[in-house]
Amino acid sequence: MARTSDIEKAAGVLRAGGLVALPTETVYGLGANAEDPTAVSRIFQVKGRPPSHPLIVHIGGADQLDDWVEEVPATARLLAEHFWPGPLTLVLRRGRRVPLEATGGLETVAVRVPDHPVALALLSAFGGGVTAPSANRFGQVSPTTAQHVRAELGDGVDFVLDGGPCQVGVESTIVDATGEVPSILRPGGVTREDLEAVLGRPLTVHATSRVRVPGQHPSHYAPRARVVLVEPEAVVAEAELAQERGHRVGVFLPPSLTDAAVKAHAVAAVPASMNAYARGLYGLLRELDQKGCDLIFASLPAEEGLGLAIANRLRRAAGPRESA
Repeated sequence: MARTSDIEKAAGVLRAGGLVALPTETVYGLGANAEDPTAVSRIFQVKGRPPSHPLIVHIGGADQLDDWVEEVPATARLLAEHFWPGPLTLVLRRGRRVPLEATGGLETVAVRVPDHPVALALLSAFGGGVTAPSANRFGQVSPTTAQHVRAELGDGVDFVLDGGPCQVGVESTIVDATGEVPSILRPGGVTREDLEAVLGRPLTVHATSRVRVPGQHPSHYAPRARVVLVEPEAVVAEAELAQERGHRVGVFLPPSLTDAAVKAHAVAAVPASMNAYARGLYGLLRELDQKGCDLIFASLPAEEGLGLAIANRLRRAAGPRESA
């Protein structure tokens, strides 16, 4: 776990225009001073991320929101009061402190307060906002440990703050709060049901949206192996058929089939708890990659609670990939 001296060093790196990998409750982020366009641009270079893809600005508390956005509608204020610190990102009109480099050229900005003691300590020591997408190569599996960051980005990061494994494991829920009717642009660590309970109204979940936000690329959160989605009852048969045809097959075995014997290269048992599944999802994808699988067979969970976010990540991981 990061020491006070580590946090002070990381804050100094940010002030000097460097990049810091920081833990959050969702995934590890690749952070830069949100008000330094040069440092922000370096995030895109290190990740290989298109500059048109906006970043999330992390701040130290809901009381700082007005410093970063043009206005805060009542709905956004209500959500911030209920869910911050936490895995909820609000999309609002950009304030003048936020450079266009951080927003992908948009006049909107995504903002959140992370619920992790190390991240909050860093934001306090630094005294400003930190733009921080996931600390991995663009489109690939998000990191949930400091070791994941070091293995993937290496010297591209100036300092890695180790805050232990991430406790949520999937990225934040992104809510468009710019209009009269809020909507979910990316499901994540705050469930649709929890948001609807606070707002007292149903929310639409958009596969795509007029507002560009992180995580909407057709192929995202993807391992090297190709992910194939099938119905739960077909996972074993489809996986074994592919294995017989010469593939090195990895299997996400659903809880209903935990006792099934599977002829495959590697098998990962899916937890029955959606909290545990979300926390371990990216680690399981990385594990099957490391075991040399070239295909991963999985099925979608019920799309309720955190299952909605897990299903979203699996669909993106199985999305069409650009040819090399």
